[in-house]
Amino acid sequence: MISTEPIIAVKDVAASSKWYQTLLNCKNTHSSGGNIFDQLIDTDGTIILCLHYWGDHEHPSLMSPDQGKPGNGLLLFFRVDDINKAWERAQTLGTMLEEEPHFNPLAGHNEFTLRDIDGYYIAICSMR
Repeated sequence: MISTEPIIAVKDVAASSKWYQTLLNCKNTHSSGGNIFDQLIDTDGTIILCLHYWGDHEHPSLMSPDQGKPGNGLLLFFRVDDINKAWERAQTLGTMLEEEPHFNPLAGHNEFTLRDIDGYYIAICSMR
């Protein structure tokens, strides 16, 4: 078995955690509102995304947003069971909506794209 636990560096772990919880209807593992690190989990406890404060713990690729541009070469891609509800939640977040919901004939699913509060691109896709 292989599973991924993507980690992105963010300016404000608690704010990003709240943003993703709203968008993805998920929960976090740090109920006290972690300032350095947080894990976001699905309803079955699967980790779907980790948030890491910039520069902490000296991970080379997470040292500083000044050494790279957040979002360049990265697209966080989430499949959701109800894309219409996800779209409704996305519109309440106050961040940039890049593409409204549409059918992607190459992938065979509905999708939309927005940016999170740090500028990362987020694609939300239907299961099929």
